[in-house]
Amino acid sequence: MPELPEVETMVRGVRYMLEGATITEARLSHTDILRGVSKPRLLQALTGAFVDRVTRRAKHGVLHLRLADGARRWFVLQPGMTGNLLVYEGSLTAAEEKYAVLKARLDRGGQFVFRDIRRIGTLLLLDEKGWTRYHEALGPEPLDPALTVEQFIAQLRPYRAAIKKVLMDQKRIVGVGNIYANEALFFAGIDPSKPAYKVPEDAYRRLYHEVRRILQAAIDAEGTTFRDYRTGTGEPGNFQLELQVYERQGEPCRACGTRLAATHDIDARITVFCHRCQR
Repeated sequence: MPELPEVETMVRGVRYMLEGATITEARLSHTDILRGVSKPRLLQALTGAFVDRVTRRAKHGVLHLRLADGARRWFVLQPGMTGNLLVYEGSLTAAEEKYAVLKARLDRGGQFVFRDIRRIGTLLLLDEKGWTRYHEALGPEPLDPALTVEQFIAQLRPYRAAIKKVLMDQKRIVGVGNIYANEALFFAGIDPSKPAYKVPEDAYRRLYHEVRRILQAAIDAEGTTFRDYRTGTGEPGNFQLELQVYERQGEPCRACGTRLAATHDIDARITVFCHRCQR
């Protein structure tokens, strides 16, 4: 599933075409990705809407809209496992059309497309109250300059669940999924199965810095691509070339040479770690 770096990369890739544009026409091919909004209401809202800003919150892209009647709406796109936010300056090819669930034409030419091969993503259209509820239900952004190490520790430490599971809880800290949790815990030297409340403060301080460093490095590399993820302009990411543990189970640790182990016992997703480096 796209995590913070992938969604941030997609948002940056589509922002230049969307911000300041008006949507002149919108089409939706399937309704199973809609949450809390009907197809007619969504298309009516999008048609004629002016895009003020394009941002990211957690693992979601957000279009800040001013509708034709002057009302404000927040169009939230959750890519899920196979979703992509894309822009095209010309017409789509037959291959590009195949999984284009939402297409929105722009007054400046070109179009914005939400492409989702397996249709696991979701689309939400929120008014101000809905946006406030959505925003406040999520934890702080890990790359927010205002997030201190003390606040980071306070968000994670009180819980008895495994530190990896707590780190991926979007109510505690947003944007970190399986890939970057594996990587950050490895670099911080923390056993991913250790209960969060038992992790020492010095280890938490290392984790705070590693989460921020790795997420920023992944953004700089335009995300991690194994299968479906693409940037806003359709290119694959490059951070998969820098992964130290994720998807490397059975291979030697690049730090100490120990064979990397893997388990599904922590949160039913694969956790790859080094017995020596993460004692």
